[in-house]
Amino acid sequence: MAGATREIIEDVYRRESRRVLATLIRLLGDFDLAEEALHDAFRAALEQWPRDGLPANPSSWLVSTGRFKAIDGLRRRARFHSLEDHGEQVEAIPDEGSGEDHACVEDDRLRLVFTCCHPALAPEARIALTLREVCGLTTEEIARAFLVATPALAQRIVRAKAKIREARIPYEVPDREVLPDRLDSVLHVIYLVFNEGYASTSAESLVRSDLCAEAIRLGRLLADLLPEPEAFGLLALMLLHESRRPARTTQEGDLILLEDQDRRLWRRDLVAEGTALVERALSTRRFGPYAVQAAISAVHAEAAAASETDWPQIVGLYDVLLRMTPSPVVALNRAVAVAMRDGPEAGLALVDALLRENHLVDYHLAHAARADFCRRLGRLDDARAAYRRALELVRQGAERRFLERRLREMGG
Repeated sequence: MAGATREIIEDVYRRESRRVLATLIRLLGDFDLAEEALHDAFRAALEQWPRDGLPANPSSWLVSTGRFKAIDGLRRRARFHSLEDHGEQVEAIPDEGSGEDHACVEDDRLRLVFTCCHPALAPEARIALTLREVCGLTTEEIARAFLVATPALAQRIVRAKAKIREARIPYEVPDREVLPDRLDSVLHVIYLVFNEGYASTSAESLVRSDLCAEAIRLGRLLADLLPEPEAFGLLALMLLHESRRPARTTQEGDLILLEDQDRRLWRRDLVAEGTALVERALSTRRFGPYAVQAAISAVHAEAAAASETDWPQIVGLYDVLLRMTPSPVVALNRAVAVAMRDGPEAGLALVDALLRENHLVDYHLAHAARADFCRRLGRLDDARAAYRRALELVRQGAERRFLERRLREMGG
């Protein structure tokens, strides 16, 4: 029984710890104090639940226990060190059910996202802090995503927390007058969370469904809170990507390319919802890059088979996206679409131009695309060399296995 209870506690931690932490941050008003309280609450659960049985509402129990542990700790410090500020902190801590910060959004994690994305913080700090505190990614995972050293990333998070504390940044969803100015940063954070789940940088398996679900949940809340075209566009993009998840990997966790996926496995409910959101976003004529990316995904979703994909329309949408957000990665994706429309030689010319300009030389997908174009053109030595270069750069397990399989098929 004790072993079964421990498994339940571990499951509760995976599912609920970020929600509990977000509420504790609201109640305690301090990131570090809330994290300490979270760990104390779970330690208490490990001691008490096997003995007393599971509480009716584990999350509420954890919040209440964490709050009391934090108050006890502050009182002890005030008593032993005669520090008045600890006593003031205790007095400032509200009850669990009081102090709602925004009438429109009854969700502490969304409040936490906006706090972490406050404009007083540097852009890279906003993203790192949100991924760490809201979504529970490890510092190592975030460092890999940012291509920075783990100690440097850790210091970035520490400085961001200190800034929030020193500047007294409020834990709230901003008033509607300033919400639009804060939206872009929040959208970017949510999409990074989804991307980490949809194409995990750290796990051997390609997908972390928990992060995808969390990002979509936050995306829905944000679209309800602020019905702007880009909020609809981001939610649509995530839903359309998520619709393909059942067909993206084999039972062993190996990658299946879009053109080879069994489209009967795609979730048509998510396709329908995502497509409707795309149409709603594009109808406003105030749409942005998320809506355009979602429109590209919708064109893929509308094709009953890969051979029926409307590649000219996709190239046209990438042209629009490239004007909105010029970047080498968008240019690479456009090159792949051009190759599907005009043939691999046209795509290869575009990728080679990017590499000559020193763009994406350390990006494994650029070399993987070049390898595929060369393979299709019969330039097998060039293809093998490009696959090997991609393998030197790839970090994700399923992608690595795919590239290795391609190389073996070519006798490499």
